[in-house]
Amino acid sequence: MQTPVTIFLDHEGVAYRLLPHQQPAKTIEEAARERGVDPRHMVKSILLRDMSGFHVLACVPGLAQVDPTKVRAMFGCRRMTCADARDVEKVTGLVIGTVAPIGLKQTLPVIFDHSITRLQRVNISSGDRMAGIELDTEDLLLLCDPLFADICR
Repeated sequence: MQTPVTIFLDHEGVAYRLLPHQQPAKTIEEAARERGVDPRHMVKSILLRDMSGFHVLACVPGLAQVDPTKVRAMFGCRRMTCADARDVEKVTGLVIGTVAPIGLKQTLPVIFDHSITRLQRVNISSGDRMAGIELDTEDLLLLCDPLFADICR
């Protein structure tokens, strides 16, 4: 199975494990069950947008919630909210629920919560509702070169 993220990883020569789903998942818990992984090892990628149209991808552990106020403060934005479904697809090239911090349609600032660096391997979306990807955290960090901050609620 090829997905936008597997194509990117193959091009970069990065080892990963594809974790196919039997059915599409709507929540992190459902995705973890489908993939047979601990949801605490998943990385959730949330596209945030400020009033001017500036976008940033915030990545937090699967069970955590991103705090837009903390992300906003990093960039000096007045207000920052989660992007809507149309905006997510337009900016990332992927639909909500399939966004990963790599293989995006355009380059975006990416911020990881510090806690993700404590994991040896992580699980990310594949760009397709029917699979996830597991890879070394170090490889993911090298590929997306994120900023790091405390961005969880």
